[in-house]
Amino acid sequence: MSAPDLTDLSPSTSAADQASLAAAASAGVQVRMLTELSELDGVYRLYDSIWRPDPKNPPVTTELLRALTKAGNYVSGAYDGDELIGACVGFFSAPAEVAMHSHVAGVSGRARGRNVGFALKLHQRAWALRRGVTAISWTFDPLVRRNAYFNLNKLAAEPAEYLTNFYGDMHDGINNGDDTDRLLVRWQLESPAVTEAASGHPPGPAAKTLPEATVALSRTPDDHPTIHPPAASRVPGVSSGLGDRVMLVAVPADIEGLRHTAPAAAKAWRAALREVLGGLLADGWQVTGFDRTGWYVLELPARGLL
Repeated sequence: MSAPDLTDLSPSTSAADQASLAAAASAGVQVRMLTELSELDGVYRLYDSIWRPDPKNPPVTTELLRALTKAGNYVSGAYDGDELIGACVGFFSAPAEVAMHSHVAGVSGRARGRNVGFALKLHQRAWALRRGVTAISWTFDPLVRRNAYFNLNKLAAEPAEYLTNFYGDMHDGINNGDDTDRLLVRWQLESPAVTEAASGHPPGPAAKTLPEATVALSRTPDDHPTIHPPAASRVPGVSSGLGDRVMLVAVPADIEGLRHTAPAAAKAWRAALREVLGGLLADGWQVTGFDRTGWYVLELPARGLL
């Protein structure tokens, strides 16, 4: 099984489909819908290898995937030759919402860095748009830096809500019994930002706002969290500028590693991010980007400045 040949595209192929095929070709995979029982069992086994979950609580079961696909929902796989290296599962929201919820997506650790996840999401976007769906939502752990950058910058998804311990305790190889706070994002499939991101031109780096912003949560050299009271939050050396309306919230360099090597520090990060990021979102601040160096960038909407 080879990657798609972009020379076969016809003029009638939608822009979303073209972007999806281009992303798959760049990643060296073929992404396709999965319906056969053996394929769905392959998804179950792939997820089991990624999350190493409690056997009583896997991310999905083969039986559930079978039911979802029979009902017309979304299950796709990314193949490198005959090997399944990534998969994505989603289901429709209430009919009036014209939306989907993307329940789980995962890529084999051996394929990390190849943009396979990007290819999966663009395939999901094209599939949804062909069915009149204009938005896809999903959740992710806001402490995981690479996921925040991927979701907010590479895909241009928009954070909508901070969810406290959304799934309850998860005893698997990634969450390691930590509370499952999640950031709910909404992907507006036809927005200019998402369309640009899908074509390989994600939003510009947020770094230009960092020097003049206010730090609400920072990290120490040994990767522990430090919450800054509002009066002491100004970046050193800056006396005015964007600080009153741009906030920076840090995440650790490697939360998954901390959960195994320094569980107390990992729990401190969870509590700190819940207090600071969750609190700012509850107060009306909006996440407008994520800098690759590990900072959420939040801005206060104009109405909040009145």
